[in-house]
Amino acid sequence: MSDDLRANYERAYNTRVGFGRKPALLLIDFCHAYFAPECELYAEVTDAFASALRVRSAARAAGVPVVLTGVTYRPGGVDGGRFFEKAAPLRHFVEGSPYARFADGLEPQDDELIVMKQYPSAFFGTSLASTLTAMGVDSVLLTGLTTSGCVRASCVDAMSHGFTTAVIADACGDRHAAPHEANLFDMNAKYADVVSETDALAYLATLSAA
Repeated sequence: MSDDLRANYERAYNTRVGFGRKPALLLIDFCHAYFAPECELYAEVTDAFASALRVRSAARAAGVPVVLTGVTYRPGGVDGGRFFEKAAPLRHFVEGSPYARFADGLEPQDDELIVMKQYPSAFFGTSLASTLTAMGVDSVLLTGLTTSGCVRASCVDAMSHGFTTAVIADACGDRHAAPHEANLFDMNAKYADVVSETDALAYLATLSAA
């Protein structure tokens, strides 16, 4: 992006809304497929995963609800609609596929919410928004894979459902730097505050202290 275009965006979209009072943390689609070199979904996202796990530990220490999302389809993708029709690699998320399981090192805890979905957003066609609202949650911290896909879709829907939204850049990953950076830039402009892991951990520490 040219300096002139960046300056134009900053004049139009330069609002920071900050963190909420009662957040939940989402770990979006950290599935084995992204960590298996033989799978076409493989991506260099180990650093993002490590960041997300550190944030998860801090969130748990602060008593912040943690949500893990994954993708699952019935045989043949009968419940996948146009998304399954368009995105061929989704066949790896049919029930029973080893690629659909959570990545090694991400074992769900008994008090963590698991949301299985068929579409990009963690909110579309799921009970997530209602569940978070019933818990008194007013904001979400987003981590996950991929930045340009399910993270972005979840970000837009989180904002649309009225949740103050922060995307933790270090804890999100994609298969290429260009869509990763472009989508972080656009989410920060319009839908959420994009923050660093350091900022997120500092915020969670204040909740622990409180």
